Amino acid sequence: MATGQAARSTRTIVIAGVPAGLLQDDVMADILTIHFQMSRNNGGDVEVVTYPTRNKGVAYVTFEDQEVVESVLKKDQHLLQDKRLPRHYPLTVTRYCENAFLSVTSILNVAVFRDHFVLEDLVEEMKKQSPALSFGPLQPNGQIAVQGPFPALRVLREFLLLKAESLSQEDKREGKSHQRLRRKVQEHRGATETRSSARDAHREKQMVVLDTDVYHYMRHFLPKTFQANDVVISGVTDGDITTVCIESAGRKAGAAHGLRVKKTIENHSLELQEILRKERLCFKEHSRGEKLRYKRLCERLKPRYPKVLIIPYDTHIDVVGTSADIFKFTEQVRSHSR
Repeated sequence: MATGQAARSTRTIVIAGVPAGLLQDDVMADILTIHFQMSRNNGGDVEVVTYPTRNKGVAYVTFEDQEVVESVLKKDQHLLQDKRLPRHYPLTVTRYCENAFLSVTSILNVAVFRDHFVLEDLVEEMKKQSPALSFGPLQPNGQIAVQGPFPALRVLREFLLLKAESLSQEDKREGKSHQRLRRKVQEHRGATETRSSARDAHREKQMVVLDTDVYHYMRHFLPKTFQANDVVISGVTDGDITTVCIESAGRKAGAAHGLRVKKTIENHSLELQEILRKERLCFKEHSRGEKLRYKRLCERLKPRYPKVLIIPYDTHIDVVGTSADIFKFTEQVRSHSR
């Protein structure tokens, strides 16, 4: 029989579709507890409800008995009902997964395609290309918010890059500037990773787009990944996305070495995307004393979890690590802060 964290993971489910912002967080957690304890919902004794989490509208429910998880998952539909809610809300219930993906949000600017496409049609094509992503409304300036798993966002950016390259080839045949469109796509981050078109015979640039949490984790635990001879490595963070630039230092071997460094960064990133997740510890009072209390508590627990990365902000603390470590770490922080 599984023990410790492994056993707890098997007793935990992930709930999506929780109506966020309607009620106080503790009230919503209480409603979820009641729902999953009711026999008509195939429920049972609930050990703890974790809400809110890093992802909007997502909660974790841990039961006393692992058999309840199997029973809850068999129910065709879960409708969250309570007199404190204005209506019924359908919930998506899934098994807790050790290999949870980090979810990211990126602002894409597709205005560079305006001369070639009806932007609304292009967005519909993007949605068909990337069904795992959620798309916000297209803004008049050509910007659109996209949210979902980082690998899916990477694929979408590659799709846009291919379109940009195809159009720039057409422009070249028509005698237009090949560089202008490519440069605008780079500036608006409408593509994932590409060699810079602005290069000369002695310098070559590679670009890799990373999830910002993965980037911070690599900088902290794998610093040598960003330290190499004959290349200059820099990173520009834009919300959930960080663009890493690898530029040769001018030597003949620099270009080939830059490609090897790029490949190393990509390989580490892919490995970490499979094992990392992030949890957010939000401050309730936003007072200086509360922030200091959380900071000291995290520092006290940190030696027990050497592979956990703690990133403090003004309104919250982000904790990045493996699913098992994050689950235990955040539970201990919450239990000690009550």
